[in-house]
Amino acid sequence: MKDELIQHARQVLSDNDRGTYTVPTHGLYPFQWNWDSALSALGFAHFDEPRAWTEIETLMAHQWDDGMVPHIIFHQLDDGYFPGPEVWGTNRPVPTSGITQPPVAGFAVRRIHDRAFDKALAERHARELLPKIHEWHQWFYRCRDPQGTGLVALLHPWESGRDNSVDWDEAFERVPSEGVGSFTRRDTTHANPAHRPTNEQYKRYIWLVQKFRSLGWDNTLLHDASPFQVVDPGFNAILIRSCKDVADLAGRLGLTEIATQSRAMAEKGITAMESLWSDTLGQYQCYDRAAGNPVDSASIGGILAAFAPIPKARAAALTDRIETLAKACNYLVPSHDPTAPEFDGLRYWRGPVWLIVNYMIADGLERAGQSHMADRIRADSVQLIERSGFAEYHDPITAEPCGGAHFTWTAAMVIEIFSTCEVAA
Repeated sequence: MKDELIQHARQVLSDNDRGTYTVPTHGLYPFQWNWDSALSALGFAHFDEPRAWTEIETLMAHQWDDGMVPHIIFHQLDDGYFPGPEVWGTNRPVPTSGITQPPVAGFAVRRIHDRAFDKALAERHARELLPKIHEWHQWFYRCRDPQGTGLVALLHPWESGRDNSVDWDEAFERVPSEGVGSFTRRDTTHANPAHRPTNEQYKRYIWLVQKFRSLGWDNTLLHDASPFQVVDPGFNAILIRSCKDVADLAGRLGLTEIATQSRAMAEKGITAMESLWSDTLGQYQCYDRAAGNPVDSASIGGILAAFAPIPKARAAALTDRIETLAKACNYLVPSHDPTAPEFDGLRYWRGPVWLIVNYMIADGLERAGQSHMADRIRADSVQLIERSGFAEYHDPITAEPCGGAHFTWTAAMVIEIFSTCEVAA
């Protein structure tokens, strides 16, 4: 079974390969997505190292002059997705969106480099990529943390990768929907509407895009202009972990200045993360920067914080929190507390299990000495694939496959889990 799953996963990556980049899945997502690409490269690295490096290099080739790396790159026209480049209006040589996504590329580069069979190839690519990734990390702290708190804010729910999380509900109410105009969604023609964000949420998503476009996508202005400013512990954990990994790898490669600056950013972020801890929830929680208050929402973002090098006592507490969640579902880790009234096991980030998040949580817990829980999360991940295939996400109670099928990063995570861990299949 293990060999069959790995072979199937490799076929998914091959089917979604467009030569120099992958699409997340055919139809629903016809372009290159930022964190999808970086995580998918981990899967490629197990059987085609040059292709893995090409994936990340293609992503970083479209970095903006200010350091930002966009969340979508529209390599070729496709009217099957909304909003397309004409809505974003970023005026790039190759059209891109104007917002970013979780910066997992630094983590991916370090991991692919350290496991590489072709050491010379890995070092050459790492030397080319690290300065660009470091510039992106600096952009975050300059443009999304203007007060120097050590934590960056999201200005659009799409930046989080967790588009319709319960975490955003209250802050999102401040985003208007009037004046957006009519538009035709494409996602609900490829996936069950019951699995996707609502139309009202989409109106607010587009209002923010139009607002930022009216400011010329000037990242020195967007933070203060946005009515949506939310500090997400999961997003910050990914940034902190990537800074730490860039620091470690840059130090070994003799890139001293990058190593020193990256380590300082990571250490400041780790210290600042403590401000997001909630004893009541037993996990980290979001902070609504615009309103000046914490967000009372027990979502996966506060558990994904385990991906960063947080204190071991916090990692142990997160393990306890996951144990509690496990009593209310059959497969870990649900993207929202199944006992909460907002939980929806089928709707995108309001309940379903995502293998990419499981992978990062398990990786962080393993590093913190919580191996038992890390193994359990990986085992649940494999069981979901065995039962329901390579879906975008799965219901944590029924295992029903949801969203897009034949999904690239799901397949990449299966390859990564089987290739690096002892998991029964």
